[in-house]
Amino acid sequence: MEHPFAITLDVGSSLANRTGSWRTSRPVYVKHLPPCNDTCPAGENIQAWLFRAEEGNYHLAWQEIMKNNPLPAIMGRACYHTCESVCNRARVDETVGIHAVERFLGDMAIANGWTVTIDKPVSGKKVLVVGSGPAGLSAAYHLTRLGHKAIIHEAAAQTGGLMRYGIPTYRLPRRVLDAEIARIEAMGVEVRLNRRVEDLGAAMAEEGADAVFLASGAQNTRLVDFPTDGSVQVRDAISLLREIEDKRAQLDIGKRVAVYGGGNVAIDAARSAIRLGAKEVIIVYRRTRATMPAHDFEVVEALEEGIELRVLRTIERIENGGLVLEERVLTDTNRSNPTGRFEYLEKVDTVVMALGQLVDDNSFLKGVPGLEFVGDGVKVDNLLRSGREGVWAGGDLIPAERNLTLAVGHGKLAARQIDAYLRGETYVHPPRGKIAKFEKLNSWYYADAPKTIQPALSLIRRQSGFEEVLGNLDESNALYEARRCMSCGNCFECDNCYGACPDNAIIKVGPGQGFEFKYDYCKGCGLCVTECPCGAIDMVPETI
Repeated sequence: MEHPFAITLDVGSSLANRTGSWRTSRPVYVKHLPPCNDTCPAGENIQAWLFRAEEGNYHLAWQEIMKNNPLPAIMGRACYHTCESVCNRARVDETVGIHAVERFLGDMAIANGWTVTIDKPVSGKKVLVVGSGPAGLSAAYHLTRLGHKAIIHEAAAQTGGLMRYGIPTYRLPRRVLDAEIARIEAMGVEVRLNRRVEDLGAAMAEEGADAVFLASGAQNTRLVDFPTDGSVQVRDAISLLREIEDKRAQLDIGKRVAVYGGGNVAIDAARSAIRLGAKEVIIVYRRTRATMPAHDFEVVEALEEGIELRVLRTIERIENGGLVLEERVLTDTNRSNPTGRFEYLEKVDTVVMALGQLVDDNSFLKGVPGLEFVGDGVKVDNLLRSGREGVWAGGDLIPAERNLTLAVGHGKLAARQIDAYLRGETYVHPPRGKIAKFEKLNSWYYADAPKTIQPALSLIRRQSGFEEVLGNLDESNALYEARRCMSCGNCFECDNCYGACPDNAIIKVGPGQGFEFKYDYCKGCGLCVTECPCGAIDMVPETI
């Protein structure tokens, strides 16, 4: 029996037919910018290190993080993970726990003593870094990797800035902080403690510095005056947190404490007061809970620990051992207006002021020619250059949002700018890619996989001491969480396109190298685009 011609062909190959000439558009592999990468203030390539982590190659994943962020164990705890707020995975089930995987990798690096290689030969150039907070440490780290000598002048007796003196140990254990700072020092960064800079020119001359990065921070609390008869102790939040770090056992702030403010420092002060033995802690805030600048997960943890919120209230005065609070009303423009109605909060032992931070004493900068100031900060351009040649500034010292991760990003940007300056070059920031939007993903390929919940201390243990509240993921959970990443806009070599192509027009290049199209045989059907889970293939018009 003769078979029809159509079924006598080898169905495994169409190489005899050069169907590429039929094409009006062609598929191309692309690398779009994942939303998490775009939003990270430190500029981490989150998708890249999660890809390494999901392979189980934790060391490579950590090395990828360290290209941009020298403090992953710290940031995995203290960063407010804005990356997760834009994670496309939330449209499927829940966001990827990026911070938890970063913390896992950071802790693994500490446990295994992983070190960083210096990228470039020694340049012979020196850079003075003023301040050893996140911005200063980040700048010193990146400058060292770029071949320069970084010398830090720190006014305090210990390194870390607000990471040490502003973040309580229940959020950031000091063993973690010390380990990551020690790794930076071991790279060759010199740190001079108890060295407050009073004359910038003299400090630069002393060190023979060719450039300087100013990162002295904002560790003063913004205060507000209201009448008081002296019957209630008034403290500022930053100095309280500093004293907790220095002499926790000797502190007595009483049994009933009011914290004035609604930011993250206010939450830290309130939760610390509980741990110091206060029986009742009340946060007084002038707007609503929904408008509090503190991150909601921290507010939730504070409420779990028994802290009370008195919103739409301001302190009018202190009298007779208590607080007179005025009720407020919120306008359509989010302005808190007085009502003329008052209430009395009795038997308050301490009021903690937490109304924001101000730059430390920067009088040593006032006489530097070319430096300008905006408010309490140093004026810089978008590349962190001040008005004085060879002087950059960043972190909380400049007018910008004040947070840990942004400070780390400032340090990196300044280091790259300074590197170019010292080499007589111009630093060109890499172009921003096209955002990988959820609509470009083929999300049906991703099965529901709920987010891993980090283990947490019991409530009674949280209230009774400064032990770390959130625990680490174990390896199986970290691997699971990394594999929840959808690799938005970037190929993760799933082979879907390779298997789906009807023309055998896709070549596997090799592990980690992706795929290539054989355009002689690709007729532009677009099936590869339809089958790509992560939106890493675009169709573009064919040029004639």
